[in-house]
Amino acid sequence: MSSPQTVPSPILVAVTDEARSALGDKAEVHITEFPFNVGRESRTSRFDKLKSEVERRFGGALPLNHLYLVEPPSQPLHISREHFAIGQAADGKYVLIDRESACGTTVGTTRVGNDQKARRANLQDGDLIVVGAANSPYVFRFQTKG
Repeated sequence: MSSPQTVPSPILVAVTDEARSALGDKAEVHITEFPFNVGRESRTSRFDKLKSEVERRFGGALPLNHLYLVEPPSQPLHISREHFAIGQAADGKYVLIDRESACGTTVGTTRVGNDQKARRANLQDGDLIVVGAANSPYVFRFQTKG
């Protein structure tokens, strides 16, 4: 008798130093529920950030995102507060959906969001995801295989 096969959850892997820093110095994040919303942490004072974090953690405010990416205040904005979501179709495939971001996202060679007509792109194992403008330093790899 064979044991049930466990399917690993998809992972966003930081490719660049900036992506790793945006993940709070983590190398990767596991996607555990769908849609998995990604956006920028608000650029506010330390007190306001702490207040927002406490409200999110203790149920005072519904979170906009599952993953908050942090951009340094000295850098130009690439990541919108509600940037993209990763969804899963009934057939088990994955899709990146733009959440009306200002700078859009690149999946492989496909641009979505911003002024593009496309608002979604299919995700394949190994696809590079560039969050923001084409020259954005926030680059991740989408992985579905352990």
